[in-house]
Amino acid sequence: MTATTWTTDRPWRGIMVATALPLRDDLSVDYDAYAEHVRWLIDNGCDGVVPNGSLGEYQTLTDEERARVVRTAVEAAGDGARVMPGVAAYGSGEARRWAEQAAEAGCGSVLLLPPNAFRAGEAAVRAHYAEVAKAGVPVVAYNNPIDTKVDLSPALLAQLHAEGHAVAVKEFTGDVRRAYEIAELAPELDLLIGADDVLVELAVAGAVGWIAGYPNAFPATCAELYHAAVDGDLQSALPLYRSLHSLLRWDSKIEFVQAIKLSMDIVGRRGGPTRPPRVPLTGEIEAAVRAATEKAVADGHH
Repeated sequence: MTATTWTTDRPWRGIMVATALPLRDDLSVDYDAYAEHVRWLIDNGCDGVVPNGSLGEYQTLTDEERARVVRTAVEAAGDGARVMPGVAAYGSGEARRWAEQAAEAGCGSVLLLPPNAFRAGEAAVRAHYAEVAKAGVPVVAYNNPIDTKVDLSPALLAQLHAEGHAVAVKEFTGDVRRAYEIAELAPELDLLIGADDVLVELAVAGAVGWIAGYPNAFPATCAELYHAAVDGDLQSALPLYRSLHSLLRWDSKIEFVQAIKLSMDIVGRRGGPTRPPRVPLTGEIEAAVRAATEKAVADGHH
């Protein structure tokens, strides 16, 4: 078993898909379609799922919907260890309660953003992670300073890890240089690829997992790409990466939820609409996503 493979004792490794949430035309959650989607992802080479992340539109869900999404994912995955719910919330107490709900559902880990209602300093960030870690579930930190305005620097991540409050980091900045600094400061902190369009670069830099977006539409090819990249088989990985990159880069754009859902619709999955304030893609953006998706299909990806 390699270090880059999912295991029950490190269930945040491997390919954990940040799942899109199928909505009906009336914007209600289609839990049956979501359960089928979770099963399909695992059957096609993905290791687990990350419900209630930004791609899952957690900010627009009611508490009841958010809890049911987690329970649905656990049941569909057949093993709660394969589920890493996002537990982000404005207050640390609420985030801890979501982590406790994940624990009760049997989840193997949780994904936690830093405080993002304001630009939190290091003391607030450390207190936030300490509070949520009290739930007793392994916490994966999520570094996305582009959206949160709070940067989990390598030094701060090393502190969180040393304090026992983070086992891994989903690194979204796109700054591959950070991978090496994290490895120097906190060699036991697992680095997870956090943006689809730096997959190969972070895999080469030592990532042991991928919290992934585009496997929602192309799970088998994305699994092949991930395993080739983390195994250092660049002869296999690079042609796949080049073929898919015009699609993968949409994971890092502000329209990423709509883009991935559109790609799902095109390949015959159920992506469906998004809840406001996200609006449907139109014009050049829709055309670009459609062209990139159709190119991936024509290239034989699935």
